[in-house]
Amino acid sequence: MINELKLPDLILLEDYNGNFALYYDAVYAVFVNDFVRNRPEFRGKRLGLKKYPFIDGKEYTYYHFTHSGNIEVERIPDIRRMERIGYPKPIIAFSDSQQIKVWRNKRGTSERILLFHEEERYLVVLEERKDYILPWTAYPIEQNSRLRKLLAEYQDFMEKQGSL
Repeated sequence: MINELKLPDLILLEDYNGNFALYYDAVYAVFVNDFVRNRPEFRGKRLGLKKYPFIDGKEYTYYHFTHSGNIEVERIPDIRRMERIGYPKPIIAFSDSQQIKVWRNKRGTSERILLFHEEERYLVVLEERKDYILPWTAYPIEQNSRLRKLLAEYQDFMEKQGSL
């Protein structure tokens, strides 16, 4: 088991002098490096990538990692998600770290795998397919009520299942 997972520094808009177009390109470059060119594995299982539908010429998974909103066609860029674009890959690749809480949950008919870095309050959601895993979304947990709900869900899973 890995004792400590080191996450990369945030990618800040200020580092691009507030130029959102340059910033957006830099964030996308990290995503391409981490999930298109050099995909991590999740516990020995290969990661796929939900490419379609492309949104503004970018893979659908990128869109879900960096945009927020409840109505799919109205999602908007989310700076807090974008700043943390470097987090999903190491969290997935090093999910055995003591810093990562891992469990399954069910939303509707989909069963998902949740990876939660509690100290950073950052959640990565994966969807298991027959021969691969899809990174579904990832985002910081900003509301304390959402944090409590996630931790309770994790505790409930651990009491019933023991581990993933």
